Amino acid sequence: MAAFPGGSGGGGGGGGGGSSSGVSWPRSPPGSALGSALGWEPLPGLQIRSRSVEQTLVPLVAQITTLINHKDKLRRSDKTLRTIQQVGQAVNLAVARFVLVGEAIANENQELKEEMKIACIEAKQAGETIAQLTDVAALDPPEADGQITIFTDKTGVVKAARLLLSSVTKVLVLADRIVIKQIITSRNKVLVTMEQLEKVSSFQEFVQIFSQFGNEMVEFAHLTGDRQNDLKDEKKKAKMAAARAVLEKCTMMLLTASKTCLRHPDCESARVNKAAVFHRMRLALEQVIEIVTDCRPSGENEPGPVSIYTGIKEFKNKVEGLRDNLFILSKENLRAMLRVILEHTEDFTDSAYTSHENREHILELSKQAKMELEQLVSAWMYAQNQKRKDVTDELEVAILKMCQCMNELHRELHSTATSVAADLIKYHSDHLVLKALKISGAEGNIEAVAEHSCKLSEQKEQLVEICHLLRHVSGTEPLEITCLHAEDTFLVTGPQIISAAETLTLHPSSKIAKENLDVFCEAWESQLSDMSLLLREISDVFEGRRGEKRVYLSLPRPGKHNANLKTLKPARLDNEEQTKLGILGLELHKLTTRVDSEMEKWEDPENEIVRHGQSLSSMAYSMYLFTRGEGLLKTTQDLFQQAEAFATEGLKLASALLSFSNQLEDDDKPLLLREIDRMVPACQQLQVTARTLVQGKTATFTKVDTCIHKGKNILDILVQVLPLSCKLLRKHKAGNGYFRAHPPWKENGLHAAPRESSGLAGITDSFGIKSLEQHVANLTVLENKHF
Repeated sequence: MAAFPGGSGGGGGGGGGGSSSGVSWPRSPPGSALGSALGWEPLPGLQIRSRSVEQTLVPLVAQITTLINHKDKLRRSDKTLRTIQQVGQAVNLAVARFVLVGEAIANENQELKEEMKIACIEAKQAGETIAQLTDVAALDPPEADGQITIFTDKTGVVKAARLLLSSVTKVLVLADRIVIKQIITSRNKVLVTMEQLEKVSSFQEFVQIFSQFGNEMVEFAHLTGDRQNDLKDEKKKAKMAAARAVLEKCTMMLLTASKTCLRHPDCESARVNKAAVFHRMRLALEQVIEIVTDCRPSGENEPGPVSIYTGIKEFKNKVEGLRDNLFILSKENLRAMLRVILEHTEDFTDSAYTSHENREHILELSKQAKMELEQLVSAWMYAQNQKRKDVTDELEVAILKMCQCMNELHRELHSTATSVAADLIKYHSDHLVLKALKISGAEGNIEAVAEHSCKLSEQKEQLVEICHLLRHVSGTEPLEITCLHAEDTFLVTGPQIISAAETLTLHPSSKIAKENLDVFCEAWESQLSDMSLLLREISDVFEGRRGEKRVYLSLPRPGKHNANLKTLKPARLDNEEQTKLGILGLELHKLTTRVDSEMEKWEDPENEIVRHGQSLSSMAYSMYLFTRGEGLLKTTQDLFQQAEAFATEGLKLASALLSFSNQLEDDDKPLLLREIDRMVPACQQLQVTARTLVQGKTATFTKVDTCIHKGKNILDILVQVLPLSCKLLRKHKAGNGYFRAHPPWKENGLHAAPRESSGLAGITDSFGIKSLEQHVANLTVLENKHF
């Protein structure tokens, strides 16, 4: 089946890339002097939406900014001057490599050829100009005091730097448009093949077309997976993950539903079942395109539903804003905001699953919120009438009491939603209704199927309602989207199970109809299992345990597509194996907690080392959940492919650490290099283990045990590396201003897995930033010695 891996959520110049149309300038590195030194403004109408575009530009901006800043000190030693010349030459060489790839891309994409070539010519000219202006041979003879004056053409250097940044940005944006075009083209191929699949009338034709469809879905999965990883906006990333999850599950549903229709062409319920799958896949495909092109269909420009969490957050921000500006908004606006929040609380008070005690408490807090607001408005109006510039004591107290009341309301709603959700998930976890539907369908018992279908519809309404309540208190926009996805999944899958059961009832001896019902029931069970994980994530966010942690949503990479794919039956572990696996899982969980704790000590959460650490921790957490029979990893094959991805991420971290070590003093390097030397072979060993083929229950369990052991060893190293790296970073920040201006390890790893250099991936990989990095580091060291 086509699997849709979510990825590590970080990154440099990987496969995905920016936006359909370019670049609003990223936040400048701390300490940089872009505005004053360069006077550079980004191209109008452009906005960076991907990490790969931003992380290709940010190092270049930092290098040029450092170079420009050195002109402020007019006299340099000969040694420093030579280093500056090396920087100028390195910039020119890096740009030349970049331009070569850009021109190659231009030749392969006729519609953007002219724009790309013009931008490449501008970039090349700017690089050459910078090299000329930093050329020692072009400077005047040394002064009598032995010092040399450089950058006599200050205006020329600044102008060249501005042109270089603008042209490079334009090339990156054009390359990104090509990536988006690839995704759209891939989607179009999938749609054409889907239309063919809908119309087939024979098994032989179906198998042939489905094989093609499977290959196209694999390509689409990889392209969208890279894009999902590369998106900067966590909300869009969550939407992409939801759409791709739908496509992954629906691909298997499409297979069995289509086979059932072919076997029973006159069965109306089979046609309804199949049509629903195709419809949902088309909607998911369109959602992916809306995300990558950043557009919505006409008539859908209205904002989505606002959750209570978001409403309370915005309301409190407005209330607390009164401390800075008493005229920031009107009392009518504040009352309207509270009214909307309290209207949403009716979802809780009207719910049949809310206890009498919780309902009364919510109503009491709602009443108190109205009273506190009136007290606040009164103190606020009094302060305005007094024309006070600072906040009065009465207003400060009113603000505090208002915010406290909203916090208590949020806490009560969260408690209500999570307790109801936990009870319902536990109540439905035995899947008795699904089992009864399968039995009744196989017996051809129409009355029993109708009865159990009604019960499933009731269960669907219950689960939809708890998804709705959980969305209100989810705590982050990505989790809100996950709740909406779960709600939609239950809404759609419930009727699909019923239509599949009706088909089996009419054809009780049909193996294909039985297989089809099994697939839809498994999708329901999987979503209910995911609800447990979602509930835990929401609670963790509320209690501040895992916060805004970037979650690695990877599912297994696809293998060979087979139209006659059979579901593997899980082997049962004996008590000793279960105990061993459980203990190993707990050890893994403890290490993820330690890793999370160490990462919280870093000042920059977007640091490359931290991001790889977050990905490793989250992947390890998924492996821990596997040992408990929970989470997204459902089979041992899922675990093995997650372990391979874990090892790859570990190698990326080792690469980032190596890049960081190149910036350290000689005395500090051995400490970090020793840990890198431990991590690289550990990751390589895990890769080999994960890729080794095994057969039989005992061999499979041994492989599972080994993979988790080796993963634990890598986390052990990570627990040592994180505090060491953080300590070294702080040490250098304290004594080296360059690190405040540009953390150079926030770049692509040195030994990342090779990929085809096409589109944005190729063009971001082509920039020789590493050589620039070393030259600028040398330049800074020389400056510290001489000045």
